[in-house]
Amino acid sequence: MLRPQPGAGRTARRAQTMGFDVAAYPLFAIEPRAWIGPPVDAIDALLLTSANALRHGGAQMARYREVPAFVIGDATAEAARNAGFTHVIRGASFVDRLVRDIAARGVRRLLHLAGEKVAPYDAAGLDVTRITVYAAETRGDGEALRALMAAGDIALVHSARAGRRLAQLTPPSRRRHLHVIAISAAAGIGCGEGWASLQAAGTPDDEAMLALARALCKDGDADGRDTPAP
Repeated sequence: MLRPQPGAGRTARRAQTMGFDVAAYPLFAIEPRAWIGPPVDAIDALLLTSANALRHGGAQMARYREVPAFVIGDATAEAARNAGFTHVIRGASFVDRLVRDIAARGVRRLLHLAGEKVAPYDAAGLDVTRITVYAAETRGDGEALRALMAAGDIALVHSARAGRRLAQLTPPSRRRHLHVIAISAAAGIGCGEGWASLQAAGTPDDEAMLALARALCKDGDADGRDTPAP
């Protein structure tokens, strides 16, 4: 499990209920960033693509609670409701599609509260203000990661950046013994080549990733452990 906490813990618990032996080695730690947002009357809606924006956005988030909040993922929707947002819309699982849906609703001024690293997306003609409210700082090293590695293990990769970090820390001689399941095609591309197998989930969520892991184990190509190394 390579994702930051608390997401790593949630994924680990899901994997454990499916019978996987889980090891967590987060490659990043989420840290808040100071930010200043626009006045509430200067925007029509919020875009929240990660629950981390709500966890680390600080007290200033409260001023936007009455603004319609379009979110990706059940975890982000739950975090928004728990933070007191009154109009939470759980949209499409891919940001380009969600932004098009937002535009179709007549929204014109969109505030995207996000992390420091955001994949580019089509704004669909909207006036998008993107503000960094948190950052994922790199953690871990190759030696410690390799110490967790055993032939046949499955690594779950939740972002393209995590894929690139995993590739950096894993020499080609080790990759050929490690199976990788990525949350998206972009995350899979970030992992590079040379793995025992590399698959991308059909939908960007743990359920799809763990289903692929279970199928891989049933096929006999992996040893049944969901850990970040071969």
